[in-house]
Amino acid sequence: MSSHSSRDRFEVDPPPDAQPHPPRSFMLPRGAVDTHAHVIGTEYIESRSYTPHPAPASEYLRMLDGTGMTYGVLIQVSVHGTDNSLMLQALQANRERLRGIAVTAPDLGDAGWRALKEAGVVGLRLNTTTGGGVGVASLADYEAVCMELGWHLQFLVEPERIPVLAPKISRLRVPAVFDHMGYVRPELADAEAGRTLLSLVRDGAWVKLSGAFRLSQSGAPYEDMLPFTAALAEAAPSRCVWGSDWPHVSFRGRMPNPGDLLDVLARAVPDAAARDAVLAGNPQRLYGFPTPAA
Repeated sequence: MSSHSSRDRFEVDPPPDAQPHPPRSFMLPRGAVDTHAHVIGTEYIESRSYTPHPAPASEYLRMLDGTGMTYGVLIQVSVHGTDNSLMLQALQANRERLRGIAVTAPDLGDAGWRALKEAGVVGLRLNTTTGGGVGVASLADYEAVCMELGWHLQFLVEPERIPVLAPKISRLRVPAVFDHMGYVRPELADAEAGRTLLSLVRDGAWVKLSGAFRLSQSGAPYEDMLPFTAALAEAAPSRCVWGSDWPHVSFRGRMPNPGDLLDVLARAVPDAAARDAVLAGNPQRLYGFPTPAA
């Protein structure tokens, strides 16, 4: 890995909003889960696609507390490649509150897979969009690992790849989860990418109702993302989850506050019971979090 000072190729990402607040338009359900965030250290791989601002686990937990979320899911960030150690440290220190999605080679070996599972990893991420991710070439091998361990596969792919991958994803014997609404921007919602994602979700895939701030062409409050978000939620009310995407890496617009992003979800999913499922019931089931006692 390169050192923190090796930043000549990229301007450093801005830090996240320092004052996270709860949503203003509704009350979070008990056991709400943020299903997408990253912890980030100070050494990055040379093949990265951006240079992030460091984001320690302590700051992520402060964000969860400030927003009012009960649980969080850490996703191995691409700038650390397949070195999951920082994420695993955070999981091991917060076993009741955090789960993880790892990025690794498909031949890790039994001891390696067992160590990930014991730390709190519940799935693997395949990422074709940024340097440091592992792609889909070994999809069958990753599927076999996930079947053995009771994990799921998480996909971060360009929207144009979704129709190409759809036949393979539809035949997977483990749950498939699409990051950030498949990266489907508003102009692609009615195109092949959007139609295919809706079909996959309707037929059994999961999707994260996250990343509106990345995909919107209109900027905050991301009104142009509401129709597709609502369509996904209606297509699979029991397989949609929400994520903050904290600390919003590789984003150059105004840093979103997680509470404001939760209010975006409320506009797309105004029904309280449906929204509570997205925020609590569905992710608790997918990631293995207990339902908190009343």
